[in-house]
Amino acid sequence: MGEGFQQVVVFITVSSVAEARRIAEALLKQRKAACINIMPGVDSHYWWQGKLEAAEEVLLMVKTRASLVKELVELVRGIHSYQVPEVIALPIVGGNPDYLQWIDEEAGPSDGQSG
Repeated sequence: MGEGFQQVVVFITVSSVAEARRIAEALLKQRKAACINIMPGVDSHYWWQGKLEAAEEVLLMVKTRASLVKELVELVRGIHSYQVPEVIALPIVGGNPDYLQWIDEEAGPSDGQSG
C-alpha cells in the first residue's frame, strides 16, 4: 500500500435503495467492506453529456481498507446500473482506534479470496 492511510471511506451513488442494497450485499459478502451505510434522498446535481442534470439518488458510505479499493471498484463497476458510476475513496485520517482496527479485521484479504 505504500505511504498513506490504511482505512478509507468510499462514496458510491446509485439510482435506488434496491440497487444500494444489492451492491452493499455483494461488497459485504465478498468481504470488500466492513460496514456500509445507505442514505436515501440525496439531491444530486451534475453535468452529464454536456447538460446539467438533477436526480434523487442514494448514497452508500463504505468503510474498508485502502488495499481493497481497486477490487471494490471493479466489483461495483460490474454490477452498477450507471455507465460511469461514482466510486471515490477518501482517507480516514483519524478516529476511534478500536473502530479502525475493526475495519481492518472485518474487511477481508486483498488477494481476491472471500472470507
